[in-house]
Amino acid sequence: MPRPEPVAAEPVKERTSEEVQQKEIEEATEPLLSVDTGTIEEPEEPEERLADPAPSVKREEKKKSLFSRLSQRLSKTRSTFTYQLDTLFLGKKEIDAGLLDDLEEILITADLGVATTQELLEYTRRKVKRKELTDPNSLKEVLKEKITSFIVDSEKEAELVMPDKGPLVIMVIGVNGVGKTTTIGKIANKFIKSGRSVMLVAADTFRAAAVSQLQIWGERNNIPVIAHKEGADPSSVAFDALTVAQTKDIDVVLVDTAGRLHTHVNLMEELKKIKRVMGKKLKGSPHEILLVIDATTGQNGISQARLFNDAVGVTGIALTKLDGTSKGGIVANICREIEIPIRFIGIGEQMDDLRDFDAGEFTEALFQSHSQVGEKE
Repeated sequence: MPRPEPVAAEPVKERTSEEVQQKEIEEATEPLLSVDTGTIEEPEEPEERLADPAPSVKREEKKKSLFSRLSQRLSKTRSTFTYQLDTLFLGKKEIDAGLLDDLEEILITADLGVATTQELLEYTRRKVKRKELTDPNSLKEVLKEKITSFIVDSEKEAELVMPDKGPLVIMVIGVNGVGKTTTIGKIANKFIKSGRSVMLVAADTFRAAAVSQLQIWGERNNIPVIAHKEGADPSSVAFDALTVAQTKDIDVVLVDTAGRLHTHVNLMEELKKIKRVMGKKLKGSPHEILLVIDATTGQNGISQARLFNDAVGVTGIALTKLDGTSKGGIVANICREIEIPIRFIGIGEQMDDLRDFDAGEFTEALFQSHSQVGEKE
């Protein structure tokens, strides 16, 4: 029997008329074909126990342990950035043109980017000219403060706030292979640990393994996963998921979307439609559009952030595989160039290796000298 001819995808229409908007809602209400509702359990009441004699000490020990882990995972960047700075400044008596030329090369190699590097150099030159900076050994601290300021400035609106009514909806986007599904699973685990109920949504309907991968994370976290048949309209999946989430009083909805090249116009239009349909179903949603970027892609990650931001308005970034690159300067570059807060950084494969991003903690770990790392270890 001859196979039916494939049906060409209907081009996404501009939201210029009430008729088009109504049609999108109708399309998004097709019956749900596959729903793994999972089990949403109430958190158990903690057993009564004797008061901890020194909770502040334990908190401090845990904080030091987490910092040590972060510092260890940033070792590749430190080896080509911080240690090179230490070597460059060692024995130098003055800040001259030759030193600044060498500094420029180190900054660019660390993936701080040309524009960010030039701003750092100009900032340094001004301080030298005003006699505010004369000792090369003080230059490292000046760079640290300036890089921290880039990151802090982008974090002004960084906090995720639960909406007054309905679930917090997080739409996760990015190109293929950056680790979106894994990131979603780990974020879900974070919310669960904080006592929130979570639902996962498989709006990647074009990749055969996408639903099964998300369902594995659903099973690990014991949370529901909403899905349709392969090839279904992703906005339909998102619409139905919000319906279920509102019915079940879910706190957080994490929407997985298909990986797409940031240069593919039609697929970017599809993201716009998913966002639009969710907004009609639940006013104000998605509350967060989280772009996942692979840190090892370097400057290409900046291009991705710009184009995704232009298309759908990115509100946060998860930077994965930061432990696998020597170019951790991309963190400062993204914050300065795009001014979108970094929510999470991935520094390993374990569940707790997806860390809430903290500007001070990150720069402190990044700028540690070899002797400081040895002391902390």
